[in-house]
Amino acid sequence: MEEDYCGRSQERPDLAGYAARSAESRGRKHAEVFRDTRPAFERDRDRIIHCAAFRRLEYKTQVFVNHEGDYYRTRLTHSLEVAQIGKAIARRLGLNEELTEALALSHDLGHTPFGHTGEEILNRLMEGAGGFEHNLQSFRVVDQLEERYPGFNGLNLSWEVLEGIIKHSSPYDRPVGVIEGYLPGVVPTIEAQIINYADEIAYNNHDIDDGLKSGLITLEQLNEVELWREVYEGIGSAHPDIAPGRRKFQTISALIGLFIKDLTATTLENIRRLNISSLDDMRRINRPVVAFSPDVAGKNRNLKRFLFENLYRHHKVERMRVKAERYLTQLFETYVKHPTLLPRKYQMKMEAMGRERVVCDYIAGMTDRFALDEFKRLFEPYERV
Repeated sequence: MEEDYCGRSQERPDLAGYAARSAESRGRKHAEVFRDTRPAFERDRDRIIHCAAFRRLEYKTQVFVNHEGDYYRTRLTHSLEVAQIGKAIARRLGLNEELTEALALSHDLGHTPFGHTGEEILNRLMEGAGGFEHNLQSFRVVDQLEERYPGFNGLNLSWEVLEGIIKHSSPYDRPVGVIEGYLPGVVPTIEAQIINYADEIAYNNHDIDDGLKSGLITLEQLNEVELWREVYEGIGSAHPDIAPGRRKFQTISALIGLFIKDLTATTLENIRRLNISSLDDMRRINRPVVAFSPDVAGKNRNLKRFLFENLYRHHKVERMRVKAERYLTQLFETYVKHPTLLPRKYQMKMEAMGRERVVCDYIAGMTDRFALDEFKRLFEPYERV
C-alpha cells in the first residue's frame, strides 16, 4: 500500500493521459512513513542513486575492463547516458521523467563483473540451481540484497519500477523470469518501454566512441555503415574545416538526436493509431508502442551488426572474455567448495538461500577490480590475503 505522503500535490500537471503517475502507483511492498512529500517515483530514483549497487557500477565493465583506461565507459556512465536519453524521449512524449530516470539508473544494477561474459558464465555455473539472468538479479538487488532501512531488506521501490526492471528487454536482455504479481505477459508502462530503446541508443553510440578511441575499429571501417556514413558526411558538409576529433563527436551527437527524433515521432504515431489515451488502454491493448520507423530500424540493425562483428568479437575483447571465464569459474567453484572464504554475513544466508545462490549473489556484486584482486588473493601464492 502507498503511505500518507504519496506526493499528489507535486505530480506534474502536464503529463499525457497515458503516462504513469506516482499518485496512481500500485504502491510498495512495505508500508512506510516518509519525512517529505516527494512523488513516489522521484523517491525511488533517489533511493537507487544512494544504494551500494549503484556505486559499484563505476567499476563494472561495459566493453573494456576497468583497468584498461579511465576514458572508457563503465556501467555507471552507461546508466547515466541511458537516463539522459530516456528523459529526453519521455519529455517529448509527455511521460513521467522520474519513473523513466529511476528505470534507467536501475536497469543494470544486477550486472556481473566483466559484462555479458560474466552473466553467461554465472548462468552456466548456476545450471540446476536456478540459473542467472541480470534483470532478475537487478530485481533481487532492490528487493532483497540492499540492506539500508529498518524493518525490511531491499529498497522498497514502487510496483511500477519493479515491473520495469523485470521486463527490461533488448537484443542482449530478454526477460526470462515470470514473477507473479507483476502482470506476466503484459507489456509494461511506456516509460519502461522507452528504456529498452534508450539503452540500445546509448550503448551503440558510446561503443563507437570507445571503439575508435581504443583503435579496435577505424573511421574507414565505420564509413562502410550506411547510417554512420550519411551523418558523418553531413557533419563534414556543414563544417568543412572541423577537426577530426570534433567531427567524430558531432557525428555521435547527431546520431543520438536522429534516433531520439525518429523514436519519438514513430511512438506518437503508434499511440494515436491504437487510440491509447490512458495507461489502462496500454495494458488492455497489450502491444508495445515504442519503436523506430522501419527505415531507421533497418539502418540501426546494420550498425549493430557492424559493432558485433568488429568490436564485440575483436580478438582483444575475446582475450579478456576468455580470461574472465577463468577468473569467475575458479572463484565460484572455490567459494562453493570452501564457503568459509566468504564474509560472515554471506555465510549466514546460506541456510535460507542455498550455497550456490549466495555465492552467485556475492560474485555478481563484485566489480571488475575486486574480482581480479580476489582471484590474486586466492590463487597467487605471494599475494597478501
